[in-house]
Amino acid sequence: MKSKTGVLLGRLMRNIMRSPDTIITVAITPIMMMLMFVYVFGGAIETGTDNYVNYLLPGILLITIASGVAYTSLRLFTDVKSGLMARFITMPIKRSSVLWSHVLTSLVSNALTVVVVVFVALLMGFRSNADIMDWLAVIGILVLFTLALTWLAVIPGLTAGSLEGATAYSYPLIFLPFISSAFVPTETMPSIVRTFAENQPVTLIVDTIRALLYEGTVGNGIWTALAWCVGIMVIAFFIASKVFKRQLR
Repeated sequence: MKSKTGVLLGRLMRNIMRSPDTIITVAITPIMMMLMFVYVFGGAIETGTDNYVNYLLPGILLITIASGVAYTSLRLFTDVKSGLMARFITMPIKRSSVLWSHVLTSLVSNALTVVVVVFVALLMGFRSNADIMDWLAVIGILVLFTLALTWLAVIPGLTAGSLEGATAYSYPLIFLPFISSAFVPTETMPSIVRTFAENQPVTLIVDTIRALLYEGTVGNGIWTALAWCVGIMVIAFFIASKVFKRQLR
């Protein structure tokens, strides 16, 4: 399985590298948002921090990943509609390798995009006092978040009837950070919005990453954030696997 998954992963990564505009396109939107919020709105937003880009970056990273996983749906949809998926499943390879190659491609391509966004943030003044263990924890959370959203992306990629349908699911995911602590503290929100914001997964994940990058200590919120990521990933994996098996009949 590993060798076949690697071959399929290589095919998808070669396609991306032949057209690196995919990574660039995914990076442009969060970078432009980061520039706009820091240099246009940053002076009017009170977050209790001296450097707004430090406050903003965790949420921007989640938006970057949410934007990137839409291409997983797109690539899967293209393989299904072109008949390439049907050809793959007739070959002497483990069928799960087909899905895992798309998931791992999402993981690699999103990692590259996140690196680009962090580099731009550094140019804008982003600084962190996190040690190596804190950074490893941040990377681990981002990997789990990417896997969770990617397995969600697999479902519309397999079932959508149109290109628009395959990618439309990503819009709510991109919008969700706006109703969280990603841009402003939840304390500044109206009570109903604040209740939703404080109890949705993006806020918990953003606050955990922010604590790791700047405070060095995290509370029990990290376990809730991890539980959200793992829970979404497991449920999405189960549904995606069922859908894939049903299509093979």
